[in-house]
Amino acid sequence: MKIGERLKRLRMINSLTQEELASRADLTKGFISQLENDATSPSIATLKDILDVFGVSMQEFFSDTTDEESVVFGKEARVQPTGDDDRIRVELLVPGAQNREMDPVLVTLEPGEEMDEQPFHEGEEFGFVLLGKVQLKLDDRVHAVKKDECFYFTSDKRHSVKNIGKTTAKILWVVTPPTFYY
Repeated sequence: MKIGERLKRLRMINSLTQEELASRADLTKGFISQLENDATSPSIATLKDILDVFGVSMQEFFSDTTDEESVVFGKEARVQPTGDDDRIRVELLVPGAQNREMDPVLVTLEPGEEMDEQPFHEGEEFGFVLLGKVQLKLDDRVHAVKKDECFYFTSDKRHSVKNIGKTTAKILWVVTPPTFYY
């Protein structure tokens, strides 16, 4: 197996330059070049850092089914962006979703926590509240959304969501085009 060739393919699919990949993985452009040319081999920790940039697990990377498109993603495939804490978590549910038409995430908010307000942008958003009760703010309008209810809006409004319940809130959130980055 040529690790370098697979890494280069992932980089190209994700429309990243060697320099961009190096920056996101805290490596040098020269090291990325050497990897892609199979002139060196990464440590397991370094390979994991690189694969995290792509949202690909070690298992997916080393599987022999690279020609088949993955359609089922287990909990182990989820990517949690750096900077999240235990009070607010955003888990990317589909590895490499930034190169797809939509971006499904699982948002978990502890009581009283609020996601940063997002400025308006292109696209549409859909959320389904799996647990708890949240407040959805769209520009100056406020909506209460409870378990088993959903919301849908065009992203041309400033928006934020806050857990207004006494228990953990979980939202299955889908954005198109993808905007959740790690």
